[in-house]
Amino acid sequence: MRVLRGRAPTRDEDRTVTAEMLADTAESGESAVRVWTPHRQVAFGRRDARADDFDVAKSVARACGFEPVERSVGGRAVAYTGTTVAFARTVPLSDMRTGMEERYVETTRAVQRALWRVGVPAQRGEPPRSFCAGDYSLQWNGKIAGVAQRVQSGAALVSGVVVVDDHGEIAGALDPIYAALDVPFDPDSVGSVARAEGDADPERVAAVVEELLVGDASATVEVVGRDDAETAPSKASRAAEPAED
Repeated sequence: MRVLRGRAPTRDEDRTVTAEMLADTAESGESAVRVWTPHRQVAFGRRDARADDFDVAKSVARACGFEPVERSVGGRAVAYTGTTVAFARTVPLSDMRTGMEERYVETTRAVQRALWRVGVPAQRGEPPRSFCAGDYSLQWNGKIAGVAQRVQSGAALVSGVVVVDDHGEIAGALDPIYAALDVPFDPDSVGSVARAEGDADPERVAAVVEELLVGDASATVEVVGRDDAETAPSKASRAAEPAED
């Protein structure tokens, strides 16, 4: 399994890293995991892009200090502050029609166990009128994590977000954005590891999520932006070693 760490210098380059990870899995048949803190942005989903006032929503995002981008996976808008943790796991597929539920469940359970390890007793589900509502969300004093999936020929991408801190800032930005998109939203539904009184160090959260997504697989680590790779550290040391930002 490939493990990618760190982020590219720009938003566009960073998004390309994950897209290429999916393409590489489809071609090589090798799974990959990436857990990192994306650049500050609001990522809009396909349904958002079809909204009548999508341009207004993008302008609101900019006014709130978030660069708007469009993504090909997931539902509604999600805000990343720079400390928000994103995760992506790619798996090879022989049949696009099978395994979707199993991939959702496996990934959600891994993220849930990671949250438990950082002191958050997260449970499946989400409060009403949450951001990017979905069936595979985790909550504790607000929605903390969500999971989405994209399937293409040869590979699937299961990805999502963990809100580490800045829940107030995220809620404050998403409130007018969702209003512009005419989507119900309750600012108090936004949770975070910090709000749940867990260990809100983004590097620690990323390292633990990575460890649980990798599991017992034999892995090689690749640092984004570098051509060299190294053998992954042992399972015990991975949890202690922070993911690069």
